[in-house]
Amino acid sequence: MTTQTTTETQTPATPEAPKALSYATLGGAVLSFASTFLAWTWTAEFPGNLTVDGYPGGLQLLTLTGALLTAVLVLGGLGIPGLRWATPGGKYASVRLMALATFATTWFTVIAIAVELGGLVNLEPGAWLAAVATALTVAVTFALPREAEPTGTSGWATFAAFFKAPAPAAAKELPSWAEILLIAVAFGIGLLAFTYGIGTEGAEDFLGFLLLIGFGVAALNKSGLSRRLTGLTVKHKNVTVTAAFVSAFAFPFTQTSDAYTSVGTNILIFATVALGLNIVVGLAGLLDLGYVAFLGVGAYTAALVSGSPNSPFDVHVPFWAAVLLGALASLIFGVIIGAPTLRLHGDYLAIVTLGFGEIFRIGMQNLDGTSGPDITNGPNGIPNIPDLEMFGFNFGESHTVLGVELGRFSNYYLLMLLVTIVVVLVFRRSDQSRIGRAWVAIREDETAARAMGINAFRLKLLAFALGATLAGLAGTVQAHVTYTVTPAQYKFVESMPPNSAFLLAAVILGGMGTVSGPLIGAALLYLIPAKLQFMADYQLLLFGIALVLLMRFRPEGLVADRRKQLEFKETGQLDTPKGDTGLSKAGV
Repeated sequence: MTTQTTTETQTPATPEAPKALSYATLGGAVLSFASTFLAWTWTAEFPGNLTVDGYPGGLQLLTLTGALLTAVLVLGGLGIPGLRWATPGGKYASVRLMALATFATTWFTVIAIAVELGGLVNLEPGAWLAAVATALTVAVTFALPREAEPTGTSGWATFAAFFKAPAPAAAKELPSWAEILLIAVAFGIGLLAFTYGIGTEGAEDFLGFLLLIGFGVAALNKSGLSRRLTGLTVKHKNVTVTAAFVSAFAFPFTQTSDAYTSVGTNILIFATVALGLNIVVGLAGLLDLGYVAFLGVGAYTAALVSGSPNSPFDVHVPFWAAVLLGALASLIFGVIIGAPTLRLHGDYLAIVTLGFGEIFRIGMQNLDGTSGPDITNGPNGIPNIPDLEMFGFNFGESHTVLGVELGRFSNYYLLMLLVTIVVVLVFRRSDQSRIGRAWVAIREDETAARAMGINAFRLKLLAFALGATLAGLAGTVQAHVTYTVTPAQYKFVESMPPNSAFLLAAVILGGMGTVSGPLIGAALLYLIPAKLQFMADYQLLLFGIALVLLMRFRPEGLVADRRKQLEFKETGQLDTPKGDTGLSKAGV
């Protein structure tokens, strides 16, 4: 008789730290929290008014938030009842990162005060206490045990091991209403963070906000909370999409100034066009470097037929007709450009699409009555595009909705949100359809896809045409938002999006083939240049450095699907998952 012995592989337990270290970290967080209730400088010349005792303001609120989250993670790691949910994964790596978030924000503030006001003499005791407390907190967190062994003997491998954390254990099953409530709370917190970030008054406040968000999100990832939330959103996909759009709908009602809503409107335009490009690049794998031209086709079409006094055509059609005409014109251009060029591959296709984008811009510039027919008014473009009016609702006037006065940009924001919903629905339906699976097959290996009977050329042309149509749809709204359409708005690369380079970067940064990825990427790439205008001269340099770092440390993007995670990360499993896992189940 043969006896078989089965050995189960167990995940190594996280080493326990001396409680004295955890309590020391907690004490540092409490001191950091208390320092925000003291004045940090004596003059109100620094943004945020940090001169008041007992009332945190400006960047002090960020230090307060970081210290509070650090304390919560420490208490969760100690197993305090009611807070164990905070650290289902890494107990120590998450605390290190959150302490670093508080440290980076606080020291940035202290240095900024000293530089802008002319020396350390301008610091009050509260700033000194905050600087010392956050520095000591970070030092203590590095005395906490590592939760993973280094993957090598180099100094970098040893340092990186401090920030590795085990995967969280399986979550306890909750009632459906509780899971839906958690999703709603998460999106509410996201809306609060976005509203704070877009409403920051100075570059100092926004840079501090970016530091806290960057390190803070990494800390929540290591704690396992992000993975738990992802599990809930995958389980309740329709609820997640609904919560996302409800949060987006609520945004203009949280604003007291239409200036910030204008930023939100332009972010939606940029994000919607990026999502259309995601069909071409993310699903079908076609590198299009002239995609912004399709946005221009839609915008110029709407400008010509919407009653502008500078249009050579004395035509003023309803908005729904302008939308259809703009989308149809972009579709026709997409087919005309795609039909002869989509038999090319890789770099050759990229060069051709780049040429199309420049040909469109130069063509619009030359249709001025001198170099060509007088259609687009040349480099001056088509100005004085009237505001939309539908069913007696004038988008250029302020309206009171639910007791809140909404200005011009708020009206266009809500209209653009409807367009974004349409584009998201088209993307999701396409992704989950037979055509979407064929696009993914072509993206992964076109030769194998052809061998399986897929008509690659026809499906690539369909992706190209659909992406162009969605860009044209967004362009019709953009024309009315900006009042003016000019060729200079549709360059390959420019300091401010939307342009082809930034659109492609938004897709890659956010995560190709996903819905939320390009939306997040577009929001970041628009909001950061808009807030940090003092860095405009170095913007493209910093943009390039950021892309290099992204490709090095997170090539799958900020929001990666399951296939990209398996492709770029060491998972310790076979390339082909066991069982019947289709593309949709794999998160593609």
